[in-house]
Amino acid sequence: MNAVNPLRASVADQNALIAQLKTAHVRIIRCGISSDAKGIDFAKRLYAQGIKIQLIVSPEYSPNAPVRPYKPDEFPQMWGGHPLSSADPTLSKAAFQTLFNSLDANGIGLAGVELGNEINWAAFNPEFPLPGEGKTFTLSDLSNDPEGKQIAKGFVQYLKVVTVLKDVRDHSKLNRHTPIISAGMVDAVDGAKLYNNKKEDMVGLSATLTFLRQHGLDSLVDAYGVHTYPSPGQPGNPSAAAQRTAHFMNVAMAECRPRGAGGGKPCWITEWGFPNSSATCPIHDESRTLLVKEMRANFTTVVAQKRLAGFTYFSWDSDPWSKSVAADSVFRCGELTEAGKLAVAPM
Repeated sequence: MNAVNPLRASVADQNALIAQLKTAHVRIIRCGISSDAKGIDFAKRLYAQGIKIQLIVSPEYSPNAPVRPYKPDEFPQMWGGHPLSSADPTLSKAAFQTLFNSLDANGIGLAGVELGNEINWAAFNPEFPLPGEGKTFTLSDLSNDPEGKQIAKGFVQYLKVVTVLKDVRDHSKLNRHTPIISAGMVDAVDGAKLYNNKKEDMVGLSATLTFLRQHGLDSLVDAYGVHTYPSPGQPGNPSAAAQRTAHFMNVAMAECRPRGAGGGKPCWITEWGFPNSSATCPIHDESRTLLVKEMRANFTTVVAQKRLAGFTYFSWDSDPWSKSVAADSVFRCGELTEAGKLAVAPM
């Protein structure tokens, strides 16, 4: 289960969250933490309740690295930050070492460690210029298109940071066997127009993973991170369900391979979910429950094939900085919704 920005919440609210998660028998949450006392204390309180962290870490950048400013009025949901090509492996290694040393010293074992988030599109990777062309780049574009070639430079630099993360992980006393997961990638179709007809650009999921594999990804990670948010239309309709299943199997899972099979790695769905914008209490969650049940059937198929190593719902509740209920959240009105119960239930 994803827990969005838990360190933004007060300690009292963090403890309430932990109690909710424990009551629902959640055993892994995906989030980032800082390496200071605040972050380690939160991790210790989770760990004491039998809950591990699937940890998101980010590259470090030098103070003089170029930066894309955050302009929410002009480009909503497009975050600012540094282009991936300016990531600093040396600074990143030092930060990772500090964090893993703190985890080791406090006896905190991780469920997984994931470097970066959605690096194959403009929102989270400032390597992409704004505005873009509304294009989803192919593998060929990463070698031939001017913008694609710059994005490829960022991907190559990303792998250098994964290399130092793996070195730190391999020398950890407690977490040396913690799985390394690639950044969760948007399950975009190579060469397709964006579904929302906006101008932000992406690189297709297949193209991204193929390029990264060609440059050494499989020697560095234990699983590929994938994000998938299927269309929620017509829940319970067999035709709509078949379309969602086809996209999941042919796009989201296309590059996923059983462990040890060669030519790829298993996938970990680090974000998935369906919206429910209703804010009423009691919550009406019947339609979303049908969609989650459908998705679990798809998961069952690929888990049996050993192509899927894990799946993490997004999200438990809203961001502590947000005053509104996040549409994807499943803890509402003081309890876990029916869709949420299914999302965290054992397979």
